[in-house]
Amino acid sequence: MAAGLARFLLLLGLAAHGPAPAAAAKMKVVEEPNAFGLNNPFLPQTGRLQPRREPSPLSGPAHLYRLSGQCFSLVESTYKYEFCPFHNVTQHEQTFRWNAYSGILGIWQEWEITNNTFSGMWMSDGDSCRSRSRQSKVELACGKSNRLARVSEPSTCVYALTFETPLVCHPHSLLVYPTLPEVLQRRWDQVEQDLADELITSQGYGKLLRALFEDAGYVKPQRENQPAQEGAPKAARLENLDECRKAHSELAEEIQRLTSLLSQHGIPYSRPTAPGQRAPHPWDLRATER
Repeated sequence: MAAGLARFLLLLGLAAHGPAPAAAAKMKVVEEPNAFGLNNPFLPQTGRLQPRREPSPLSGPAHLYRLSGQCFSLVESTYKYEFCPFHNVTQHEQTFRWNAYSGILGIWQEWEITNNTFSGMWMSDGDSCRSRSRQSKVELACGKSNRLARVSEPSTCVYALTFETPLVCHPHSLLVYPTLPEVLQRRWDQVEQDLADELITSQGYGKLLRALFEDAGYVKPQRENQPAQEGAPKAARLENLDECRKAHSELAEEIQRLTSLLSQHGIPYSRPTAPGQRAPHPWDLRATER
């Protein structure tokens, strides 16, 4: 009877604990990039990326419009950069810190045009950085595929990106003139003719082209961010030869007035007298001590 009772207790213990495991199960650890600051449902809305404004409309070479709606990323050190053409540039810290940084480095603003060629895309009005907003310039380069190739920060809060794409490999792919509507092309033709006929100066030529690019929507009107200092001379903007002649005549009259005034009060002065020297300007009149 005692043997039967012991066997019963042994069977009861096995039933309670179940069969012994054959081997210990391995734990699977899944590591994913940190998502703090970007589409994180556990953060309040104020903690997510919030652009200051809407991107500018599509502009420039039409064959680049197909890049709109796509994003291209590059991981440098512990940061992931994303470039979304005609939209924005963002930066995301790839660490597991509870407050890992994610921010906007610029929103699509305008083209940079050099030598009448689209040379870069400017992204402005990004997140605050000290007393200014972050901004980025994206240079387009020929490449076998669409990819974000390089990212750097040449100066504080200003980022430089290089985006490679086969869409700009043709030597004429970034020329400005072919992208303009016919009415603006005719206007450009007239500006070129006026420059050739010496009816406008090179400074006037640049100003007229700038206005043309603004009307095309490629660049934004220049903003005067800082008021001119009191007493600072205003830069002369002479667009043609008639304005140059008028300005020269006004300067000559001013020189004559100052000369008469100095002579009237017996104040000696000096002026360039060497042969072949330029005509005297008001700043050449220097009162001398007696």
